[in-house]
Amino acid sequence: MLDQLWRELTDSRTLQQPRTFVRVFVDTADLEATTSWYERVLGLRRDMVMPYPEKNLTLTAVGGFLIIGGSAEALRPFRATAGTLLVSDIEPYLTRLRAEGAELVQQPFRAPVGNGVTVRHPDGSIIEYVHHRPG
Repeated sequence: MLDQLWRELTDSRTLQQPRTFVRVFVDTADLEATTSWYERVLGLRRDMVMPYPEKNLTLTAVGGFLIIGGSAEALRPFRATAGTLLVSDIEPYLTRLRAEGAELVQQPFRAPVGNGVTVRHPDGSIIEYVHHRPG
């Protein structure tokens, strides 16, 4: 199941407000057990499985948690990012973030399920903004 893309919400354009994800980093071997643990604790089921072979990662989402599985080496570039916001469209956020002094850590990019951008807020927090689209 973890090797096939699956999302309950395939298009984030309908979001009225951002969905905030706390990032949890685990070894690939622990991804299923960790995801199941969050499902039991929160009383929710995962609503996303996203293989990201270009980065040697697999992501799952349970409630407000984005569980990112990979090797220590594959996870290293992503650990500095404190969280992810799933938004309706990154462009308005990008405009406001630039106007408010945020620094682009990573230029806008294409992810397997949509577009994203990683920024450093003036307080130093590194946050990824993404939108999902059908595909």
